[in-house]
Amino acid sequence: MSMFEIVGGIALIISALFLIIVVLLQEGKENGLSGSIQGGSSQSFLNTSGDRTKDAKLKKATTFFAVVFFIITILANVFEVFFSK
Repeated sequence: MSMFEIVGGIALIISALFLIIVVLLQEGKENGLSGSIQGGSSQSFLNTSGDRTKDAKLKKATTFFAVVFFIITILANVFEVFFSK
């Protein structure tokens, strides 16, 4: 096992754990279709204030960690192809 494989594997595990944690911290959307039919809306000023809510921050963190995870996955495969010989 080369050093690139070890470092890449550790980086993948860490980024996967962060991605899992951030996804699990998000709240579910309970209303779904039934909420739109009934017209139930619990939006207030704090819920619609954009980047200030916890959910908006978690959504951005999820996107960030997902991109990092895929970049690390692609780089690990590229390094394996070029440096495994």
